[in-house]
Amino acid sequence: METFRAVADVPPARIWDGVLARPLNGERVTVGFVDIDPNVLVPEHRHENEQIGFVQRGSVTMTIAGESRELSIGGTYVIPSQVPHSAKAGASGASVVDVFAPVRADWDKAPRLKPSPARWPEAAR
Repeated sequence: METFRAVADVPPARIWDGVLARPLNGERVTVGFVDIDPNVLVPEHRHENEQIGFVQRGSVTMTIAGESRELSIGGTYVIPSQVPHSAKAGASGASVVDVFAPVRADWDKAPRLKPSPARWPEAAR
C-alpha cells in the first residue's frame, strides 16, 4: 500500500463496459474514483459493502432501493449493504467518488488497464 499517489497513477479497472474505477484500498475501506461514459447504465446490483459517494463531474441518475434521483456536481448518496442500486450517467458522462466499507475486494478481479489520466481531475492547462 502506497502512502501517496496521484489518481492518474492508479491502474483503472474495467468494472462494466463504459465504467472505469481507480480503486485505492486501505486496510478497511476502498475509495474508488469512477468514470462513467455518457449515457452508460450501471446495471442494478448489490454488494456487502456500505457505499457513500458524491458526484464530482457531470451528472448521474442514481436509483437506490427503487427511488431515483438525478444528481449533479456535489450531489451525494448513501447505499446501505445489500441494497439494490443502479446508475445512469448523463449526456456528458460522470465522475464520482465512492467510499466502500469493507474493502471492495471483488474489484481486484476486474481487468486492469495501464495507468492513464482520469476524466477528473482535469489536466492543468
